[in-house]
Amino acid sequence: MSKRKLSRQQRWRIEKIQAERAERAAKRDARESEKLAAGEYGQERPGRVTAHFGRTLDVRPEDSDEAVRCHLRANLEGLVTGDRVIWRGREDPDGRVVEGVVVARGERDSVLERPDARGQLKPVAANIDQILIVFAVEPEPHPNLIDRYLIAAEATGIAPVLVLNKIDLLPEGGGELLALLRRYEGLGYPVVTTTTEREDGLDALHARLAGRTSVFVGQSGVGKSSLIDRLLPDEELRIGALSKDSRKGTHTTTTARLYPLPDAESAELIDSPGIREFGLGHLDEQQVAEGFIEFRDFLGRCRFRDCRHRHEPGCALLEAVERGEIHPERFASYRRIVESLES
Repeated sequence: MSKRKLSRQQRWRIEKIQAERAERAAKRDARESEKLAAGEYGQERPGRVTAHFGRTLDVRPEDSDEAVRCHLRANLEGLVTGDRVIWRGREDPDGRVVEGVVVARGERDSVLERPDARGQLKPVAANIDQILIVFAVEPEPHPNLIDRYLIAAEATGIAPVLVLNKIDLLPEGGGELLALLRRYEGLGYPVVTTTTEREDGLDALHARLAGRTSVFVGQSGVGKSSLIDRLLPDEELRIGALSKDSRKGTHTTTTARLYPLPDAESAELIDSPGIREFGLGHLDEQQVAEGFIEFRDFLGRCRFRDCRHRHEPGCALLEAVERGEIHPERFASYRRIVESLES
């Protein structure tokens, strides 16, 4: 489908709107610069972004648990929850910091990106140690969906952890789902099981969170907000009800937020907006193949350099499947994902 051509008047209007936005941003930046020059803000200090709201964001100082609402200078686009920043605060007559302005962003150790509605990669969180991929007994997850999340996580370079929630709903013996997760555990992925229905249901999760900054991702309705509500009893989080008809959850979280975890030193959680499916449209076939960690020893060893791993003779992946070194269901999942990208 060819792109829709804009008329001269439409192009003029778009350019006018963009110019007005740039002018407003420049004026805001000029006002903040004047305040900084006039000494209305204090000394530079380090902090971390705990939430982002367009042109303002919440920053938690290193020496305090109380976040400060800060303005964002026009030359600092692209800040996300988890970013380390340098900011300056303005105090009231009683010495309390009432507002601030972010003046610089620190280096990122990692960044989590996901495609937006137009397929463009958009950062959603930064400086993360592990991605907690949350699934639940209901809504029932499928291996191909788990693989998609793992591929997306592998592409970021951030360590993924599989979290199976609502295990109180598992059949006796654990059923096929628990056996499936044990297969992923055999590949080297950490697996944690949780439930909010038992007093000790989050013990394994607490142990996994200790000393790390973690981000929760997963389908809507799997209980991410419910888990965080238990982990952070003092926070007021909205929890969506699971639809009785579709067994799919409702989208309840609107912005990524970072929370320090009480009773666990240096542990922090980032609750990200619920998503039904983590898109892979920004990845190519090679990146998808590399996202299957058990494939990596065989990639580049096929007889033909341009092997597509379908039915070519001398395909190292197909031979590994025949030898039992790659599970046939994982290989079938890989093929389905590649075919979905092609379509």
